[in-house]
Amino acid sequence: MASAAPAAPTANKAELLAIADAVAREKLIDKGIVIEAMEDAIQRAARARYGAENDIRAKLDQETGDLRLWRVVEVVEEVEDYFKQVDLKGAQKLQDDAKVGDFIVDPLPPIEFGRIAAQAAKQVIFQKVRDAERERQFEEFKDRAGEVITGVVKRVEFGHIVVDLGRAEGVIRRDQQIPREMVRVGDRIRSLILRVAREARGPQIFLSRAHPDFMKKLFAQEVPEIYDGIIEIRAAARDPGSRAKIGVISHDSSIDPVGACVGMKGSRVQAVVQELQGEKIDIIPWSEDLATFVVNALQPATVSRVVIDEEESRIEVVVPDDQLSLAIGRRGQNVRLASQLTSSQIDILTEQMLVTLGKANIRTLDDLADLATDELIQKKRPEQRRQREPSNRPEDRGGVLAEYALTEEQGNEIIMAARAHWFDDEEPAPDSGGEPAKPEEAADAESSQ
Repeated sequence: MASAAPAAPTANKAELLAIADAVAREKLIDKGIVIEAMEDAIQRAARARYGAENDIRAKLDQETGDLRLWRVVEVVEEVEDYFKQVDLKGAQKLQDDAKVGDFIVDPLPPIEFGRIAAQAAKQVIFQKVRDAERERQFEEFKDRAGEVITGVVKRVEFGHIVVDLGRAEGVIRRDQQIPREMVRVGDRIRSLILRVAREARGPQIFLSRAHPDFMKKLFAQEVPEIYDGIIEIRAAARDPGSRAKIGVISHDSSIDPVGACVGMKGSRVQAVVQELQGEKIDIIPWSEDLATFVVNALQPATVSRVVIDEEESRIEVVVPDDQLSLAIGRRGQNVRLASQLTSSQIDILTEQMLVTLGKANIRTLDDLADLATDELIQKKRPEQRRQREPSNRPEDRGGVLAEYALTEEQGNEIIMAARAHWFDDEEPAPDSGGEPAKPEEAADAESSQ
């Protein structure tokens, strides 16, 4: 019987180490973190037993499983806290060479865990392990923003898609999804790691399938020349699920950037289109000349003239009358994507509009800027349309461009663009000699009449 007594402590030591090792492997965290969580739980249980005011510490040997428990007291001349301090005379009873300022270790006997203490220790260990797991997830993904990752749809909550990434979970919010895309639990899905945020409930990994960078990364996977850096995607704009435009340039004159992205019989671009749920992609050659790039970006529409205001980041484009609807696109999609691609505001005018302005004696930017928005776009009264000899009163004639059915917002943009040079005249640049900032625009407007 005497020889069998030490067997129980040995078994308990082995069990503690086995549990720590199993938890560390399952949660993919360091074993030392689990051991530290156990030590913290034992310290709390000991303080509940001997008094929370005491400075009690525990140490679990990672090799042997031996548990040491002790109380730390400070040697002082005058005791203020009897739980954490001791005078020199009392300290020398515990340690002969003790002196003021030393910290003395007072060993404590092992404690027996009751049901409540064991439950509290379990909660402490779980919380520590959970915090360590969240920290590991954050450290793993914090530097991976901008990467394309593949996961499995775990669930859909309030329109947001929760994706299982293996060691963590990510979420594709509703505004970062491709419209009308149907996903089911268990589907494999690719997405872009948009950002990783550290929050109280753990790291939040935000994914996206609607961001332009997701399309650029897909092209890099399908086109080796982009991956190798021979071809570069300089700009990208998307209307997710409907249409997209990318501007590409080749650093090797012998390689056609558009043809390389399209691939043999469109195989490369079709692979990207399929991943983006049938999104149509226009591949456009990039040009350092902004006017040339704008013309390319508005394809398939034909452009007659481009007037660039670099200070206001605004571009006025003149197109033939029969190309207006094509240049604007369905619900303004073509011109909107071209604006995003060039990072400029693009205003579309037709040649006939310029002729109409000329007939109304509006020949300069000042003439156009003097108009109010109503004078430019106001529609004719219905009764005046039916008369053979319409009234000549301004309120009955309608606006100068009334026949083009412009919106109030479009009219305001035209008027403000014409008035922009007034402010340039008031504050000329030091090297401009006080001349008007945009004489080219006035010359273009006059020559087009």
